[in-house]
Amino acid sequence: MAADLDGAGLDELVTAIRDAAPGRRAVVLIDGRSGAGKSVLAESLAPRLDAQLVSLDELYPGWEGLQAGSDAVHRTVLRARAPGWTRWDWAGARPAEWHPLDPGRAVVVEGCGALSRASRPLATFGIWVELDAGERRRRSSERDHGRFDRYWQVWAAQEDAFIARERPRELADRVLG
Repeated sequence: MAADLDGAGLDELVTAIRDAAPGRRAVVLIDGRSGAGKSVLAESLAPRLDAQLVSLDELYPGWEGLQAGSDAVHRTVLRARAPGWTRWDWAGARPAEWHPLDPGRAVVVEGCGALSRASRPLATFGIWVELDAGERRRRSSERDHGRFDRYWQVWAAQEDAFIARERPRELADRVLG
């Protein structure tokens, strides 16, 4: 993971998240560029918070869907009534099944576009994960066995536009990397 958090580091992060919203359910948004370590962090953090985990990779509508995925965070994933999300069927290039979320239970949302000006007020804690570009690209290519390398520039351009517009690093309570 980009932040290289060990068990003690994760424990400290969990404490900071709980302290940010005492008596309320934790709603954590984890953002960063592709390959930075968001998914690994989220997969480690969610069980410690007894949280539902939502990966934006599951709901981006295709390779040009970063903004739509970001919009879904505040429009459906974190809405007060009937929160949830529709999985994107990447093979069929169409929306798939609905995944309801328990509005009373903690939730961790990870993915580029998770931490925006519209979603931040709905969250109790925001995390920005960063890592240098070369290492991110290497990790991403290794993770996906090179299958998606041809989409790297298309996705990176969307990340650039989102970051310039929303400034997610500045919205974060914690920057890791």
